[in-house]
Amino acid sequence: MLVTRKYRFSASHRLHAPQLGDAENRELYGKCNNPFGHGHNYEIAVTVRGPVEARSGRAVDLDLLDGLVRRQVLEPFDHRHLNEEVEAFRAAVPTSENLGREVVRRLKQNWRAVFPADGPCLERVAIAETSRNAFEVSAHEIE
Repeated sequence: MLVTRKYRFSASHRLHAPQLGDAENRELYGKCNNPFGHGHNYEIAVTVRGPVEARSGRAVDLDLLDGLVRRQVLEPFDHRHLNEEVEAFRAAVPTSENLGREVVRRLKQNWRAVFPADGPCLERVAIAETSRNAFEVSAHEIE
């Protein structure tokens, strides 16, 4: 069974690769390279795979999932400037692709503290940055 739960947070970022010069960054990222950054209202969809438990009839306890996502994603990212306030993006460009990878990494790193080994597993995370841009990361691709 696959279960998908959606969450929202707002954050700002600047797409700027420090190893490139200013002109290269402007050419590569265009308006997203604005020195003052820009913001998005992100929507993330966390998909979990698991067996339907006979006792509860559910594949995942949504309260437990909500708590994990709140602690590992929403609290650290919501209303933050990703480049300046999130350690993972001091060295990596906070593209939505990299944001998706970081969300998966954080969830996987803390998954077993919340869910038992025979319980549900993280399948994927999708991020909608705008109504036109969406990104999906398979949890199996990230360590």
